[in-house]
Amino acid sequence: MEDNGKKKDNRVINYLRLSITDRCNLRCTYCMPDEGIDFMPHEDILRYEEMLHLVRLSVKKGIRKLRLTGGEPLVRKGLLGLLKQLNDIEGLEEITLTTNGVLLKDLAAGIKECGIKRLNISLDSLKRERFARITRRDKFDQVWAGIQEAERLGFDPIKINIVAMKGVNDDEIKDFARLTMTKPYHVRFIEQMPVGDDNGWKAENFISVLEIYSIIETIGKLHQIEARNILDGPAQRFKLEGARGEIGLIGALSNHFCALCNRLRLTADGHIRGCLFSDDEIDIKTPLRNYEGDEKILELIDTAIKNKPLHHNLHLSGIRNCARRMSSIGG
Repeated sequence: MEDNGKKKDNRVINYLRLSITDRCNLRCTYCMPDEGIDFMPHEDILRYEEMLHLVRLSVKKGIRKLRLTGGEPLVRKGLLGLLKQLNDIEGLEEITLTTNGVLLKDLAAGIKECGIKRLNISLDSLKRERFARITRRDKFDQVWAGIQEAERLGFDPIKINIVAMKGVNDDEIKDFARLTMTKPYHVRFIEQMPVGDDNGWKAENFISVLEIYSIIETIGKLHQIEARNILDGPAQRFKLEGARGEIGLIGALSNHFCALCNRLRLTADGHIRGCLFSDDEIDIKTPLRNYEGDEKILELIDTAIKNKPLHHNLHLSGIRNCARRMSSIGG
């Protein structure tokens, strides 16, 4: 019998973020160091057939939305084959993909053919030199070409994710917001989060979604958009007067949305996490590879749902880092 994914606190857990690799072709300053990275051994990372099996079991426990993340998912070979098989899983209502866009131009058509209609693309600056400083790679032109190709192919929505950092890229908030006037993009500003021991998080670089909202208001009135889909994420959504696109604000630190959080995370090495900021996780790969049976796996998924934290306990004062890097958790 299929589960509806409902917790005792009435949150409906229907969204799984699946990290398919911890590898990445960028080295964003808030995510990982430039070099000296100990990537997971290939044998520790879930194989595609294992991912497919775990997703099918997750659907039995109420998962209806799946997002593929990394690292950077487009660097893993055989991705299109995985997408095709995921699209055939009965019960999944939405499959989306988060990418840094570097390889998107060449792969976008294939991704679309696999049935994927929605994309999230990370882009922290519209200035080529600044983009290179933030990502430590001069790849802005490739990313922008990928975004344009995705628009040409009709992906909808195309969400542009910006990690906002004071003194780094906050002077571009208005420029990103103005993009929505002429482009159908969903531009989403995300508060920088303290994930990983080497993410460079500093209080002086933190800018809240309230501050971002105030900056955008100086260029036009913002109209709130109410969530209409139970699968929608945590962004507060707005639209500038006359805009084609929309603006999203995600305030994980200043505006906790834990009470509305509907997601689990499955790491590249096969651990389920109920919260990005909690180091509590359940090893699901070992019983899978030890052939302990689907009932055991279903029990572990159920435990992750039932034990999902009510709060992440992060505050701007006395901040602590999550031990894992974002690239291995899946964002």
